[in-house]
Amino acid sequence: MEYAVTVNSVAKCYGKVEALKGVSLDVKPGELFGIIGPDGAGKTSLFRILTTLLLADSGTATVCGLDVRKDYKEIRRRVGYMPGRFSLYQDLTVEENLQFFATVFQTTIEENYDLVRDIYQQIEPFRKRRAGALSGGMKQKLALSCALIHKPDVLFLDEPTTGVDPVSRKEFWEMLRRLKEHGITIVVSTPIIDEARQCDRIAFINEGEIQGIDTPDTILQRFASILCPPGLEHDKAEHREDYVIDVDGLTKRFGSFTAVDHISFRVHRGEIFGFLGANGAGKTTAMRMLTGLSRPTSGKASVAGFDVATQTEAVKKNIGYMSQKFSLYEDLKVWENIRLFAGIYGMHEKEIARRTDELLQRIGLEQERDTLVKSLPLGWKQRLAFSVSIFHEPKIVFLDEPTGGVDPATRRQFWELIYQAADRGITVFVTTHFMDEAEYCDRISIMVDGVIRALDTPARLKEQFHADTMDDVFQQLARHAVRTAD
Repeated sequence: MEYAVTVNSVAKCYGKVEALKGVSLDVKPGELFGIIGPDGAGKTSLFRILTTLLLADSGTATVCGLDVRKDYKEIRRRVGYMPGRFSLYQDLTVEENLQFFATVFQTTIEENYDLVRDIYQQIEPFRKRRAGALSGGMKQKLALSCALIHKPDVLFLDEPTTGVDPVSRKEFWEMLRRLKEHGITIVVSTPIIDEARQCDRIAFINEGEIQGIDTPDTILQRFASILCPPGLEHDKAEHREDYVIDVDGLTKRFGSFTAVDHISFRVHRGEIFGFLGANGAGKTTAMRMLTGLSRPTSGKASVAGFDVATQTEAVKKNIGYMSQKFSLYEDLKVWENIRLFAGIYGMHEKEIARRTDELLQRIGLEQERDTLVKSLPLGWKQRLAFSVSIFHEPKIVFLDEPTGGVDPATRRQFWELIYQAADRGITVFVTTHFMDEAEYCDRISIMVDGVIRALDTPARLKEQFHADTMDDVFQQLARHAVRTAD
């Protein structure tokens, strides 16, 4: 049998860091093959070698029977590659991006349109919109269309659903199954266990080494402690009557488009409040108003006792914020990042020095004090970014999809930090696309088309919608969404 992909003893180092240590695997033609592993395990390095963007230090690899070193030009014509950050040209329109990729591969949109029709038709109404203005789910569909437009033999997808809501993720994997029926070999990396279960086989890679290759059930059972850690237990907050967030009829319009439509809710001190919704539901717009970054069109909201429309600077001083991109400065050392943000929040030098030592010890980064942030693994950056966001002991911390692209064990560790913050009385306002994380919240709101359609505890929402999981609840509500962009 001639394999679609073969990897034999491939190794790759970056200075003293061994990213890949003698990796070997084979992928059968027409197979949907998954690669799963923690952050920094070597997945992206392996993808870049197989798509001829990076040379291995040793070992051999072939794609479609072609050597990745000698036959790189032919391989590039025969593979599709969708890196984790979509690879789109943000200033080009949907139509222009697809046309550009077709031209690069010396083909036309019309020639292979049948292959991308089911995907592209969903975004075709927005073909004149710039890619940078698309929602995460729409970018994902466009990037996949661009990777497929030359009808590749092998498709490489590096964590393609990071930052995408559950409904769009489900649609994406349905597309992959249809592509498999066309005979395309698909190699995909993912940190999401439910996605790994949909592959024919998966390889578990950890610290640059393949630990096992087998069916999803076998691998997930064998390495359950890393890939399927047990859920967290936490005493839910005693809901006091003091509210730290009070929203009444909050509305935001952009011209004739109403992004957020008269939403109302309250959040208690020390509560973990989940703010959910599909891409385009209005979550980001609402959060920007609550953090003082965008002025409401109408309605009222107070955060930490301050009006979000008239006291924006006071709001900003009394909250913490962490985005999906972590908001750290990559070229500063760990301690320099802490000092910078503490200074911005007006903390005194002596207090900063004392509490920096305490923080680094608490999160296990005391040995990395002088390390540049860009050198840290993703999970460590995440821990540091969260700790920096609450370093000044704010009343509320806003977390905007903080665990996107992070493996299950690291996500669990991050939620332990969230629980510790809540136990200290810090209110946690969190958006997430992982429905297992929704189960960890005290209460959840779910937005659809700019309106809050449900708000209650996870247990009561599951009871109300006759659902076994929060994913079932979310799918029921988001299925009725009309909008596709925020």
